[in-house]
Amino acid sequence: MSDSSRNAVRSILRRCWPVLAAVPLGAACGGAYALAAPVQYQANAYVMVVPQATGDSATAVNFAQAYGRVITQPEILLEASVSTGVPLAKLAPLIQATTSPDAPMVQITGSAPTAARAAQEANAVARSLVTFGNAVTKQTRVQLITFAAAARPDAPSSPSRTLDVAVGGAAGLLIGGLAMMARQSRAGAGAAPSALPQPRSDSSAEDAPADGLPADPAPAGTPDRTPAPASAPAPAQGAAAAASSEADADRARQSAARARR
Repeated sequence: MSDSSRNAVRSILRRCWPVLAAVPLGAACGGAYALAAPVQYQANAYVMVVPQATGDSATAVNFAQAYGRVITQPEILLEASVSTGVPLAKLAPLIQATTSPDAPMVQITGSAPTAARAAQEANAVARSLVTFGNAVTKQTRVQLITFAAAARPDAPSSPSRTLDVAVGGAAGLLIGGLAMMARQSRAGAGAAPSALPQPRSDSSAEDAPADGLPADPAPAGTPDRTPAPASAPAPAQGAAAAASSEADADRARQSAARARR
């Protein structure tokens, strides 16, 4: 393997190690739960509702759904509790009923730690339901019969090792992904550049004069290149011009005096 490939593998392991560690750990926890959880078996018995009037199938379907809703009532479970030896309070949570909107049938499911016990509970509740329903046949105009008795299941319904391992692995993937995202977020926040302004260095502060302050005087020996202001007219030149004007005026007066003579 080349150096670039090794570096790429190291980078992936460094970045994704939470997921790589959490997925096997979650799957292992799911498998451990499947081994430690109590075993449960389920058996199904079926009771059919038969109408007394020919063609009255809709009424039979309605009564099947009604009997499915009241399957855990004490009036129905009392006989099953006596026949199975399970207390009424413990038997009710172990029984479930399922109905169909199209067929006048009630599915009764019994749960127990053993296969034989699950089948016994389901059959006992089915017989109790048939007895309860046929006692009021004159009022309901339907009759209940046992369509199929429950048989001993071959395998437990729970726990499911495959399902538990898959759920544990999925939970590990979720937790590891969240941990990796949180880790990357913290790393990104720590590497963000500071937005504070940097102070100016001493050399640049000395070179640039402050606004409104005069510049430092030039060192000695440096020639002054400031342009000199324009020179004003000297006083001697103004005096000469005045004397010349007075002499011209004298000569003009003398010429005028000679002309009078």
